[in-house]
Amino acid sequence: MLQYQIIPVTAFQQNCTLLWCDETHQAALIDPGGDIEKLLQAVEKNNLTLTKLLLTHGHLDHVGGADKLRKRTGCPIIGPHQADAFWLNALPAQSEMFGFAHTDVFTPDNWLTETDTVTVGNLELQVLHCPGHTPGHVVFYHADSQLAIVGDVLFNGSIGRTDFPQGNHTDLINAITQKLLPLGDDVKFIPGHGPMSTLGHERVSNPYLCQPVW
Repeated sequence: MLQYQIIPVTAFQQNCTLLWCDETHQAALIDPGGDIEKLLQAVEKNNLTLTKLLLTHGHLDHVGGADKLRKRTGCPIIGPHQADAFWLNALPAQSEMFGFAHTDVFTPDNWLTETDTVTVGNLELQVLHCPGHTPGHVVFYHADSQLAIVGDVLFNGSIGRTDFPQGNHTDLINAITQKLLPLGDDVKFIPGHGPMSTLGHERVSNPYLCQPVW
């Protein structure tokens, strides 16, 4: 069975998700944006073995601790889609712009595409490529738990910004309406910032989505 803990990190209070298989106690950190000691303490407190670092997209607050954790733990970095490589190459500029500690450029061990799956212990996560906030944004979905980790695609009451380089509002709306909402109203999701919600709640109440065409 899938278990998870949401751990806000960085000054942006980005939701890093510690996700694990309760049968094997193997775990992954999704979007480890920073505060790596805090994240490692959570892994230890839950008596888990960290095996993977998963990234939804290349923005600093979601990836800033990933390479440090890879060097510290030996765990591979998986994701996002390769279309976000330019964001990872811009990490030093991002850290300077937002007043974060310097973050080096890094390359994931594996990029992800729409047809991929990622395993964590006995869990299998489906990968959905959901561009718009960034061109290489991905979402991780566990069908048995009806849980999605959506990064900055969708929020409780809002959607991701599309005014960053290579952002695209039409692509974002299409990703939400054609890939996320069809997963079902009962699906819970962990956004990149703020509280959880369900796809059904957002479908009928989110001002960016609750239109007759959806």
